[in-house]
Amino acid sequence: MDFDYVFMPVIVLGIGVSIVWLSFRRVLSLPAKVRRLGRRRVEQVVLSLIIVLAAAVTASSAFNAITIWSFRPRDPTPGNIYVVDGHKMHIDCMGSASPTLVLESGLGSAWEIWSKVQPELSRTTRVCSYDRAGYGYSDAQLTPRDADHIAIELHGLLLQAQVTGPIVLMGHSLGGLFIRDYATRYPEQVAGLVFLDAVTPPWALGKVDAPPQWITRVGVRVACSTNSPALVGSCSWPRPGLAPRWKIAAEGLCHPQSCAMEPESDSFDRSGEETLPTGQYGTLPVLIISHDPAKAAQPADWENAWSQMQEDLKKLSTRSRRIVARNSGHMIQLDRANLIEKEVSLFIEQIRGRAPQPSNYGSTTIE
Repeated sequence: MDFDYVFMPVIVLGIGVSIVWLSFRRVLSLPAKVRRLGRRRVEQVVLSLIIVLAAAVTASSAFNAITIWSFRPRDPTPGNIYVVDGHKMHIDCMGSASPTLVLESGLGSAWEIWSKVQPELSRTTRVCSYDRAGYGYSDAQLTPRDADHIAIELHGLLLQAQVTGPIVLMGHSLGGLFIRDYATRYPEQVAGLVFLDAVTPPWALGKVDAPPQWITRVGVRVACSTNSPALVGSCSWPRPGLAPRWKIAAEGLCHPQSCAMEPESDSFDRSGEETLPTGQYGTLPVLIISHDPAKAAQPADWENAWSQMQEDLKKLSTRSRRIVARNSGHMIQLDRANLIEKEVSLFIEQIRGRAPQPSNYGSTTIE
């Protein structure tokens, strides 16, 4: 984040000031150098627009850097920061008892996306939300942002935080790939998996049609450095149920999260390839919670394919079942927090052996 929020603003400031100064000098010298009135007026208008645009971008970039760096001292980091392979990573744990529930966010979401359900779930067991590299309070990393690297980094973070197992992993959306990779890589630690409207490996393959990565990377860096996410309103998308404090945090941390999305998107196919052979977890308890098709904003063929892949997740274990969350969109942890609190808490108790085991393994129900 140092490059995007320190060096880039300085570079933008230098370029912007130079453009404004050169353009202004040209405007002042036009009457003497350009004799034709029409050409002189056209050039004056064009140069004036360049001056205004350069000044706006320069001011926005400087304001962005100042607000980002002033936000963190005013808002103490919830949880703890640990150094994993030389990079700071953020994790926030609350509650007690075993197994520990570890929350893996989807693309573009940091720890705060769980702030509605984590306190309630912590009444049942210890619950930890964290920030992947580049999100929230965690440093960005230059390593590929694919499932293998993310699972290894999470393992290192949990060791530092003394979360040694057993753990239950709950992954939302793209996080579903990451928890599969983790469960395959560290099976002795994992006591259960919860897939929350999760991406599956077939879905992650062949779905990205984008410009060359270097073009996207440059565009995202410029956008984040010049405060574009906030200017276009992408920092204020509705998150029903979040307390005001977390809305402020989401706004303040929007820019690094916007930048962190890009390398994970670049590694989308790679993550799919890495997790395609994972699965067949035997009798490992698996809970699948999917969004309500009636609330889908996608075409019917897209929704049918998604629903089938949610069904296919039941093949991962002989002790799996699926719940369709009535009246919920993709953000089930916000739309149906009550359902997650009820079903995941029951899931934890069943793993502990303190609640009766389900009699409907392999089923799909609507709640």
